Amino acid sequence: MIAARILRPLLNGARQAPKQLPQPRATVSFSQFHGRAQSRMGYPRHGPQYSRFNRANNLKALWYQSPTFRYGVGAVGLATGTVYVYNLEQVPVSGRRRFNIVSKETEEQMAKQLYQQTLQQFGNKVLPARDPRSRMVQRVLNRLIPASGLGDANWEIHVVDDKDTINAFVIPGGKVFVFSGILDICQGEDGLAAVLGHEIAHNVAHHAAERMSQLIWVIVGMYGMAFVLGTPDFLSQLLLDYGLMKPGSRKQESEADYIGLMMMAQSCFDPEAAVGLWQRMEKAEKYAPPQFMSTHPSSHNRIGKIQQWLPEAQDKRAQSDCGGTLGYADDFRRQFDQVIW
Repeated sequence: MIAARILRPLLNGARQAPKQLPQPRATVSFSQFHGRAQSRMGYPRHGPQYSRFNRANNLKALWYQSPTFRYGVGAVGLATGTVYVYNLEQVPVSGRRRFNIVSKETEEQMAKQLYQQTLQQFGNKVLPARDPRSRMVQRVLNRLIPASGLGDANWEIHVVDDKDTINAFVIPGGKVFVFSGILDICQGEDGLAAVLGHEIAHNVAHHAAERMSQLIWVIVGMYGMAFVLGTPDFLSQLLLDYGLMKPGSRKQESEADYIGLMMMAQSCFDPEAAVGLWQRMEKAEKYAPPQFMSTHPSSHNRIGKIQQWLPEAQDKRAQSDCGGTLGYADDFRRQFDQVIW
């Protein structure tokens, strides 16, 4: 049940452009915690603070006085390190090393539940396959899938008729959702390829499984800070959120930008369209929080990174023999435009 509740933001957040992941909600607000820290006479109770300091001092003394305690801590540390190293793996395309303990099968099984929930929410707004917008998404997807390495997935597209929502995401297993509001930002198939390439890249890299694996360290960190320092839940959550979860999410988003850019270039789309996409996205943003408070990199920083990767993407496009094919297509298009009907 816990895993099912956390999967949805993990699957959607890491992949949505530009929608931000839901921000973790503190279990105890500051006002509630402050109120609990007051005695009935209205004076702060300092007992918990002394308790925290005493607990830390007691553990420190135990460390120096008890060899058994040190051996126990060392054994736990060795076991934890072994589990971490054993579950290290390399992300496709980017080559980044990361910890992942969630299997592909588990990720896809949980994604099925999310897919059904998403259909229940938006199913009555999904455009038919014959709609021009659905056909455009299908054309772009057909070119991206061979470059993704996920050709064995059961791909299905769902274009949601919602002009007010600028969003798209791909649920593991090949379930594509594109909101019509983002099509105006894309301004054509190359821009749409940048969006879908990014979203598919989250699946290529299995970012949802990585996020679920990160929760293990979040739980360990929360219990560790509570036990050693007596840190309140809301404070430990805040520290882990800004120190681990948000930076990790931004790293995944940047990685999906890179993988998606290489994917669209290999599929013979123009990688420079990704720069224009994010420039338009930046203009469309009504409010963007500071990057350190966000699960996504800022649009400005994304543009800078993509511009750095463009030479590599252009080389990838050239290696795919897109030059000759697209050259013939451009010549045909110019000749076709000159025909007078």
